[in-house]
Amino acid sequence: MSLPATSLALVVIVAGLVAGACNANSTPPPTPTATAAATAAANTQPYAGWETRPIAALAPEQVDDLLAGRGAGFALAAELNHYPGPTHVLELAGELALSGEQERAIRENFTAMQREAQTLGQELVDLEAELDDGFRTNAITASRLTELTAAIAEVEGRLRNAHLAAHIEVTATLTAEQVRRYDALRGYAGGESEHDVPAGHDSH
Repeated sequence: MSLPATSLALVVIVAGLVAGACNANSTPPPTPTATAAATAAANTQPYAGWETRPIAALAPEQVDDLLAGRGAGFALAAELNHYPGPTHVLELAGELALSGEQERAIRENFTAMQREAQTLGQELVDLEAELDDGFRTNAITASRLTELTAAIAEVEGRLRNAHLAAHIEVTATLTAEQVRRYDALRGYAGGESEHDVPAGHDSH
């Protein structure tokens, strides 16, 4: 059955109004020029906004990690090669079925590591702040720059050693099965499979 001419005209008008409303509410896709400009800005201004940081070379979250004695990536060489660290082992104590003796030893390790890391972290933040201030105030000299960068490297080395040493000590308290289980729980490839674990663990 065909519609009367007036009804057909009304349908056409309504359809046109709906289409117009949809087009008006939709966001036009970015033009190639706008996309290219945004990409160019991201490539040429990667540090935009960083100049307002209290310490230009350190993000606020990095400062927080250093002052709290957190790992901040210093122990990845151990963590990702089957040497668990104290923080996450204690978090997973139940899943790893730690004995009371193991948990006490690891907690002592964590406390000592954190205390040392906090002290060194404060030293590092202070040195970075002095370096930043030297450039900000145009007071830096070549000799002071050499002294500061050498001191920063030395403190960073001690800080990294503190975190890595804690992983070695903690791993020595675990069995090979616990190390494999830890890797699996942390989502590392090869977890709970027959990979190499630090020597001596199969004797536990």
